[in-house]
Amino acid sequence: MNIFSISDLHLDINNTKPMDIFGPVWHNHLDKITTDWREKVTDGDVVILAGDYSWAMKLEDVVPDFELLNSLPGKKIIIRGNHDFWWSSVSRVREKLPPNAFALQNDAIKIGEYIFCGNRGWLIPDGKFATEENKKIYARELIRLELSLQSAKKLQENNEKIIFITHYPPFNNRIEPSEYTKKLEEYGVCAVVFAHLHGYINRNMMYNEINGIKYYLTSCDALKNTLIKID
Repeated sequence: MNIFSISDLHLDINNTKPMDIFGPVWHNHLDKITTDWREKVTDGDVVILAGDYSWAMKLEDVVPDFELLNSLPGKKIIIRGNHDFWWSSVSRVREKLPPNAFALQNDAIKIGEYIFCGNRGWLIPDGKFATEENKKIYARELIRLELSLQSAKKLQENNEKIIFITHYPPFNNRIEPSEYTKKLEEYGVCAVVFAHLHGYINRNMMYNEINGIKYYLTSCDALKNTLIKID
């Protein structure tokens, strides 16, 4: 079983919010992604989508975007991003998802020799983001982070590897340790998939291995609309 990821697709099957206004990398980005997906992924593989899947505002409006998921090979794991306004209740999302897709929200799922867990996360309250409101939300997300990791540990019976999925980067722009990274190390996570970053991206953010954990940035524009393999 291979594991791939691509995130921040910002789908809009009904074409009410075209993405090419954000630059040439977004021109026909969905066609490029689905072509690459079908070339790389088999039904036995897993694809992680770390948030901002659709521009839809209501759950019923995201159904056409879910139909695309159903048409692509592999098992899919999705988490909520900051623009997934259609995601209000994870139970309702799970009802609408196709059978080959799974939604995570502060919990975990085991597939083969891997356990996937995750939560949305939040901006590290550092520098200009060190506001009282951000600190409050970040503290709440740290609690949810631990709930996700505890769920993963409960599923770990034969030393399965734990992959953590979060929408926001788990560290600041200087890639310094955070309360997030400390918890991930404490629970023995082997890889972290994150997204959220667009436009000019420090290439040092793309891939890091810190204290035994591999960190992958998977925003589709950063990846030039191709899936990355999570080793």
